[in-house]
Amino acid sequence: MEVILLERVPKLGQMGQTVRVRDGYARNYLLPLGKALRATNANKERFENQRAQLEARNLERRKEAEEVHAKLDGQTFVLIRSAGESGVLYGSVSTRDLAEIVTEAGFSVERQQIQLSQPIKTLGLHKVAILLHPEVESTVTVNVARSADEAERQARGEDVFTREELDLDELGLEVGAALEEFERPERGAGAEEEQQTGEEA
Repeated sequence: MEVILLERVPKLGQMGQTVRVRDGYARNYLLPLGKALRATNANKERFENQRAQLEARNLERRKEAEEVHAKLDGQTFVLIRSAGESGVLYGSVSTRDLAEIVTEAGFSVERQQIQLSQPIKTLGLHKVAILLHPEVESTVTVNVARSADEAERQARGEDVFTREELDLDELGLEVGAALEEFERPERGAGAEEEQQTGEEA
């Protein structure tokens, strides 16, 4: 299907361009959200008549987006989730989850604006892009942790998994040393007995 873009659409084109897209993409996304019109002669004429208004509206939206960007860009949001010892989540973090925590923090963001190529499935710090406007993109950090304490440790740059593994290694060394100390006297006692038996003989 050929459509006329009413605003800039990333990876597709600029306002006023006529582009060919898949029918489903046009029907389910571009047309219902008012991002494009079917490329008919009547719509082309309509677009040209409204071009000045559309450009003014786009400029206004961009200014609003830039104001939000100044406050939102670089922010960190903590998300508490259950996960296994390896750090893999029981479930995943979706665009809906991210839109909710950003909105709860006072920013009006729709899930369609969250640029997430695939759901987040592990604990840790994840960079996520939010498209506030076709020409304005903010980047936030999502701190996914099992507890508030773990989130604070991750925020400080501490690798919670490495630390746990080191603790286990240290524990293993301590146990090994204790076993050696425990076995050594037994070997010594046995050697003395053998020596005494030899002298008696």
